[in-house]
Amino acid sequence: MNRRRAPRRISHSQRRDAPAGGGGGGWRTRTEEQWRGPGKSQVIEGDTDERHGDEAVPRGTCQTMCPARELRDRQLQSRLHRFEVSAGTEGDRRPKGDPLRVVKEYSRPAAGKDLTNPADLRPAAVLLKTVCYLVDDIVASPHLHPWTEAYSFAFDRLRGVKQDMIIQRVSGSTCVAILERTVRFLIYASYRLCGEPLRLYDPRINDTHLQENLSWLLDCYGAGAGPHANQDELQALGLLYNLGSARATQHVMGLPSRLRSSPAITLALSINRAFLERNPVRLLRLARRLNFLQSCALHRHLVTCGRDLLLIYSHGFSSRNCRFPLDEVAQLLSLDASLAARLCQAHGVAVNRDNQLVFSKAAFTEPEHGKLHCKLYHGIVAERQRGLGVGNLIHGSA
Repeated sequence: MNRRRAPRRISHSQRRDAPAGGGGGGWRTRTEEQWRGPGKSQVIEGDTDERHGDEAVPRGTCQTMCPARELRDRQLQSRLHRFEVSAGTEGDRRPKGDPLRVVKEYSRPAAGKDLTNPADLRPAAVLLKTVCYLVDDIVASPHLHPWTEAYSFAFDRLRGVKQDMIIQRVSGSTCVAILERTVRFLIYASYRLCGEPLRLYDPRINDTHLQENLSWLLDCYGAGAGPHANQDELQALGLLYNLGSARATQHVMGLPSRLRSSPAITLALSINRAFLERNPVRLLRLARRLNFLQSCALHRHLVTCGRDLLLIYSHGFSSRNCRFPLDEVAQLLSLDASLAARLCQAHGVAVNRDNQLVFSKAAFTEPEHGKLHCKLYHGIVAERQRGLGVGNLIHGSA
């Protein structure tokens, strides 16, 4: 009698310890492993047709942003996005696609679907040009509104770029350049679209893809194919975005001393230490030295920081006769007086007629879920943009 071997069980601890981002190969999701396979190295730049064991690595031959077959099929099925339609054909029953604007869609792996056809795969150089087009002509365009639609289009097409990279096992400098732009775009989007309805923007999905791309990028940095001019910037962004994460902190502390002592990483480490020590005053003072994109990475932690500040003050200044100036708290939080008062009242801190705060540890309360949003702090971040172009920010040339 034949016996089937029972599938190996995966314990809850193994699932919990699986990397979720910030290093250690956590970017390898189930879909990606379907094409990569465990323990298989990448093809440098995707420009050579190499073999790994008995498996040949596909090499793309498509020189346009969208394969001709997909363009034809989507045109016949009226599945072109309005950003891809040729001018003058928008009102036609079947609008025509502009070959210079149509970008390959992300396609989910499915049974019977061949995603390794070289004619449907774009080489590394074409993938980089595609990403630059998405940044310059879609994300940074002042004419495409609303921006939520531009984000949705670019997000899907960047997933398609990533899929082509995985199938071809792209690595090297071109891979790094693509991932750096993708990470900056997703960090910027996490700030700009914060608070939008879920039907337009899902922060969890954005975070998942950001962590995957960031972890893949950090793996590329650690492969030793450098030097990489933007490594200190992206390492700092990763730590600021994952503030308080033991894995992110351990990764940065393991970097070479030359890199770890760079100004961007030194500042990020100081802010992370203040966060771990629950020292919101020091954290907020250090945060004033951040640039715009670094502030975008940090902004989702500002609500927690403000809450910790008010909790500490509610215990330290808890007295019937003690009054604390609202303006001083507003200055620490980098908020105007009205927003600071709103934040205090949401946490049970009373504001009297003289704009003074009455702290009480018994009165401190946690705000209701959804009542207080980090969009309260968006003015702080927006002030640091100072007219910088979105395209320059994402390309890293701001």
